[in-house]
Amino acid sequence: MSDAVVREGPLSGTRIAVLMESDFYEPEIFYYGHRFAEEGARTDFLTRLWGQGELTFTGHEYRAPFTVRRSLEHLTDAALREYAALVVPSGMVADRLRYSEDVTRPAPATDLLRRAFAEPGTVKGIVCHGLWLASAVPEVVRGRKVVCHNNLVGDVRNMGAEYVDQDVVLDGDLLTARTGEHHHLFARALVDLLVGRRNR
Repeated sequence: MSDAVVREGPLSGTRIAVLMESDFYEPEIFYYGHRFAEEGARTDFLTRLWGQGELTFTGHEYRAPFTVRRSLEHLTDAALREYAALVVPSGMVADRLRYSEDVTRPAPATDLLRRAFAEPGTVKGIVCHGLWLASAVPEVVRGRKVVCHNNLVGDVRNMGAEYVDQDVVLDGDLLTARTGEHHHLFARALVDLLVGRRNR
């Protein structure tokens, strides 16, 4: 969980969930922890804990450690609705989280994403390779406008999504960004979207 000091702001009382695993892009993850706190939001980092009390992951660029203590497994629909946004970050996070020991069933993180798409009140934020997490449930992005890393354009088209060549793309309750290096643009768009929703 982020140890950033949360100040009063336009998103005070708001909670944002960010999925985590190893080979995350450190500048992106560390930025979210502080940037959302600046607006008053609390950032919870969630992962599959495999029965452990906590897991420490290492980043992709600098091998920086990051400890996660919140599980994404067994998150009820009511608990999911407490999050204003669910973010699937860049790096290899989605690829690691989409592992399922039973190939006839979706991974817990994939199932969580599927359930999140059934909640229009929860913004789905997906960055770069994060769209891999939707590959087993392509119906959630079918017909939706998205952007992704150039390496995934074929994947998202095969999922039935419409690729848009922009750095950040908003389609209703789905916000996507091209790469982890666009995390600041993505965060700005997410903050603006959540503030706008709160003010309506």
